[in-house]
Amino acid sequence: MTRSTLKLPKPVDRTTPPKPLTSRARRAQQLGHRAPAPVPQPPAAVPVKAVPVKAVPVKGAPVKAVPVKAVPVKGAPVKAPPPARAPLHENPEDPRLSKLMSERGLCSRREADEWIENGWVRVNGEAVNTLGVRVPRDAKIDIDAEAKRHQGEQVTILLHKPVGYVSGQPEPGYQPAIVLIKPENRWAEDPSPLKFRPTHLRNLAPAGRLDIDSTGLLVFTQDGRVARRLIGQDSAVEKEYLVRVEGTLDEESMALLRHGMELDGVKLKPAKVSWQNEQQLRFVLREGRKRQIRRMCERVGLIVTGLKRVRSGGVPLGSLPVGQWRYLRREERF
Repeated sequence: MTRSTLKLPKPVDRTTPPKPLTSRARRAQQLGHRAPAPVPQPPAAVPVKAVPVKAVPVKGAPVKAVPVKAVPVKGAPVKAPPPARAPLHENPEDPRLSKLMSERGLCSRREADEWIENGWVRVNGEAVNTLGVRVPRDAKIDIDAEAKRHQGEQVTILLHKPVGYVSGQPEPGYQPAIVLIKPENRWAEDPSPLKFRPTHLRNLAPAGRLDIDSTGLLVFTQDGRVARRLIGQDSAVEKEYLVRVEGTLDEESMALLRHGMELDGVKLKPAKVSWQNEQQLRFVLREGRKRQIRRMCERVGLIVTGLKRVRSGGVPLGSLPVGQWRYLRREERF
C-alpha cells in the first residue's frame, strides 16, 4: 500500500505584492547579480478631501489691535518735557515780575503769582499770564480792578495769644494759635462791621512770631502787603514788649541792651530799652529774631519770667482779652 503524500496549500501572501523590478534591477538579475530586496512601503493613506470653510465676518465686531512695544534705541537722546514756567527773559539781571510787584508794595509775591495766573496784570500795556517772566525795573505795571477788589476783601485779624500756643506750625503737644480764631472767641466789643465768614480763614497766616511762653498781640492776615510791612526784610515797624525780669542791671549792661549786642554772629539793630517799674522792662524793637529778648536778657544776667507784646506799629493790643480776637479796622495802620 502506497502511502499518500499530503500536499499542504501554499500560504497566501496577504502583504502588498512587491513592486515590479525596474529595468536596472532586471538587467542586474540577468547578469547574475542579486538585486536588493525591495523595501516594503507603508500602505497608502486614503486621501481625504478638504472642504474649504468660508470665513464669515461678524458685522460690527471690533478689530483688536496688537500693541507694538517701543524698543528704546541705545544712545538715543531722551526728549525732556517742556518746562511748566516761561523761559527766562533774555536779560537775566532783570527781576521777575512777581518780585518787582512785591518790591513796589503792590502785593505779596504769592498774591502776584495768583494775579498773574488770573490775567489781572499788564506790563507796558500787554497782559501777562505766565509765571516766571522777567521784566525791566522801569516797566509800567497795571493791575486790573478785579485784583484790587479781591485784595479789598482780604482781612487782618488781631489775636491776644495766650501762653502755651505756638504762632505758626503746630508742635508736638501744642496747638497753633490760629485754632482760637472762631466765632465764639470774637471780642464782643469789636467795632468792625465785618461778619465772620469761613473764607476769612483761607490763607490766613501769622505775620510774625511770638514764643510759646509769651503772650500778647499776634497778627494774622490774608493781605500780603500787611505781611510784608510787618515781617519783610526791610521792615521798620516797631514792636513793643513788656518784660518781667529777675536780677540786677547796671548802666553798662543797659547800654549793651540798647545797642552793640550780637546774636548768631549778626549785629542787632538799635533798641529802646527802659525800666517800666522795678520788675519790668520795656523793649521797643524793629526786628524779631527767634527768642531775641530772652537771649538778650540772658547775655546781661537777667532771667525773663514773663513777656507780653503790647503794640505792633500804630496798632496797640489795648483791652483785647486773652484768647480773643478782633478785625483790624480800616483806619488802623501798622
